[in-house]
Amino acid sequence: QVQVRESGGGSVRPGGSLRVSCEVSGTTVGRLTVAWFRQAPRKDLDFVAAFSWRSNSTQYADSVKGRFTISRINAANTVSLQMNDLKPEDTAVYYCAAGGGWISAASYSYWGQGTQVTVSS
Repeated sequence: QVQVRESGGGSVRPGGSLRVSCEVSGTTVGRLTVAWFRQAPRKDLDFVAAFSWRSNSTQYADSVKGRFTISRINAANTVSLQMNDLKPEDTAVYYCAAGGGWISAASYSYWGQGTQVTVSS
């Protein structure tokens, strides 16, 4: 059974940094795309970033380009999202998803429980 587990997150002041990680277990990750989505209060679920193990390529939402970096952790079925220069509008619950196709949330089969990221002064 495929499981997706997030870790990290927390609270930080504007301009600060946080990292969230996503571990995928129960399957071989070599063919998977793993993505991060986020949902702010009273807003829709939005795509943040994605990493393809098969092609070793990435994709980012325009709102996070140049500030966020998604990468894999070698020798582990884990993808991390390094978030720098955080802004209050980055505040949301961040969800990791695996087994889908890039930016479409509906295409992902496996989801984590989410982790809170709060950016506030």
